[in-house]
Amino acid sequence: MLYKVAIVGPESTGKSSLAQSLAGYFHTDFVPEIAREYLEKLNAPYQERDLLNIAKVQCETEDRLSKKVDDILICDTTLLVIKIWCEVKYNRCHTWIIEEEKRRKYDLFLLCNIDLEWEPDPLREHPDKRDFLFNLYLESLKLLNANYRIISGIGEARIENAITAISHHRTLS
Repeated sequence: MLYKVAIVGPESTGKSSLAQSLAGYFHTDFVPEIAREYLEKLNAPYQERDLLNIAKVQCETEDRLSKKVDDILICDTTLLVIKIWCEVKYNRCHTWIIEEEKRRKYDLFLLCNIDLEWEPDPLREHPDKRDFLFNLYLESLKLLNANYRIISGIGEARIENAITAISHHRTLS
């Protein structure tokens, strides 16, 4: 049975690096963050409708890789990330994203802590809202009654903490 790990959290918390490292450690694939590639190709400021497009492609990619992998799948972002992005940016979220986010199931969420230094990036928007965003993720995971672990640490310590969280949770499942 496929075990799905979702990596979520505010910008610049190492989600993509962590996803790649975990996929390597567990010898599996990971679902990349579609938003970065999408926005880099856009060549214009994004609009609200772009977030729905990103969400749909993110889900299609996750579904495709879910059929390919039979042990563990690491997801570098989920619709929870896109939902929070929509709500913070536009004070609302498309119904499709909300409903699809409720439907998708993950065995474990890894919530990346804000203990890493902010790294500037043209696609990042909220260096001053890290605490606020982290708390939004935390509250959202609690409302979902999700299995989650907060992942902290710098460099290899962060990766080791994530591996330990996954390994421990899998033995309990």
